[in-house]
Amino acid sequence: MEGRRRGCKSTSQTTERRPQQETDNMSSWFERQLPSHQFQLAATALVSGITVAGLIYGGQAIRRKVAVEELKASIPPLDEEHQAQRLTDFGAASPLPSATREEDRVAAIARRAQQGDYDEDLVNEQLTRTASFLTPPRFGKLRSSFVIVVGLGGVGSHCTAALARSGVSHIRLIDFDQVTLSSLNRHAVATLADVGTPKVQCVRKRLEAVVPWVHWECLNEVWREDQGERLLAKWDRGKGQQPDYVVDAIDNIDSKVELLKYCHQHGLKVVSSMGAGCKSDPSRIFVGDISASVEDPLSRTTRRKLRMLGISEGIPVVYSTEKPGPGKAQLLPLPEEEFVKGKVNELSVLPDFRARILPVLGTMPAVFGYTVANFVILEITGYPHEAGSGKGREKMYDGILSGLQGLEERLARSGGHDPMGLKIPVSKDDVGYLVEEVFRSKSVVSGLPTRLVLTRWRAPKDGSWIDERWDGQKFSKLQLEELVCMTKEEAAIHEKEVLKGGKPPEVIYDVDVIQLVKRRHQEILHYGSYR
Repeated sequence: MEGRRRGCKSTSQTTERRPQQETDNMSSWFERQLPSHQFQLAATALVSGITVAGLIYGGQAIRRKVAVEELKASIPPLDEEHQAQRLTDFGAASPLPSATREEDRVAAIARRAQQGDYDEDLVNEQLTRTASFLTPPRFGKLRSSFVIVVGLGGVGSHCTAALARSGVSHIRLIDFDQVTLSSLNRHAVATLADVGTPKVQCVRKRLEAVVPWVHWECLNEVWREDQGERLLAKWDRGKGQQPDYVVDAIDNIDSKVELLKYCHQHGLKVVSSMGAGCKSDPSRIFVGDISASVEDPLSRTTRRKLRMLGISEGIPVVYSTEKPGPGKAQLLPLPEEEFVKGKVNELSVLPDFRARILPVLGTMPAVFGYTVANFVILEITGYPHEAGSGKGREKMYDGILSGLQGLEERLARSGGHDPMGLKIPVSKDDVGYLVEEVFRSKSVVSGLPTRLVLTRWRAPKDGSWIDERWDGQKFSKLQLEELVCMTKEEAAIHEKEVLKGGKPPEVIYDVDVIQLVKRRHQEILHYGSYR
């Protein structure tokens, strides 16, 4: 035991000596190196580098601290009076900031007026010119009407202002967006003070100073079809009257189509504004059925998508017949650097919303908006007016469909089949869609718009025209993307040379016609996915 203790003690003493020995060795190494000139240079460089790095990092830290303090000092405290609020679920603006004394006074007058505490003689005096124009019975209809405006940009804000000033007493506003600085060139009532606030609240607040007796319902949210029953409900959360008219002033195509489809299916009267962007001639603005609207890209796309949903006419629209041309405004392309960054669809306000900039002359949305409001006022009051009706081409579509049926029967007979009872997988709606939307009511060969028919573009490769797999039923193996639009005379030659003569279309027609047909068939395939 004694020996073990001495051994442990010896080991402990050895362990204690090692750090001391290592320190002595390091000290002696420095003493040996100090006289060395290279060591002195290296040590000097090391100390200098540490000093410079310390100064640099220290200076940066001081600058960062100063910048942070300045930034913090520039931010006002988030007390109850501060304007910063949370965004809505749609990324839209939150409720209005604190009102000024004048705005409080206007709001107080409006609340009293909407509760009936307002001299009716003052209302009648303010609206006397409108009442005289419409006559008292018609004006009474306008005063008791309820209108919903969806979309409060340039068109919707001017339309709303005109309706309110003319005497409509119940207006519901629906828009998810907020006032931006760039929208002030076309908005009816927004000011610099309204930038960053919800459009629905901005319009209500500004118009209450003009027509305090008007009742408002402001819904700061995006139009969605699944919320249509609530958004387009009766006044006072479904307890009041049905809307007399719905105004579509949306500039997003998918939302526009959904709104128009919902109104059409539920029997709600609706009028739609087509595109005011890139337009400059107010004399070319018309009111007519959507089936008659031309030279308007937004109208064409909307009309095409509605046709796919089985709606070809019956919706009045305000549109422009102004044609694009050299030197005129066009949709601005996105900068190249935005494509380099990645997904450009993320630049839009909401998914599937337009991301590119559409040039707008500030006067044109106002003209569109007042034209829409004028139409609504005349419709509600029953004032005599002539709005453009549909093209009335049902008889023409019937004729084209009958001609296509006859063609398929002749081709079946020439192929040795009995055409009795033959059916073709094409409807009258399909005919209207192909003739109007795909082929623009013109022949692919000559561009003529008269005596049009639909015909196959090529003969079937296997020579088989009819499907007879099911007993008691036979139908033509015809697809929409196989059809083209020609005049009757052109179609007769095409049937003889191509469909029965076996010649490929490339032998008969020039390159321009071949390329045009190819583009039109690609459109059919693309938009067919939406049908």
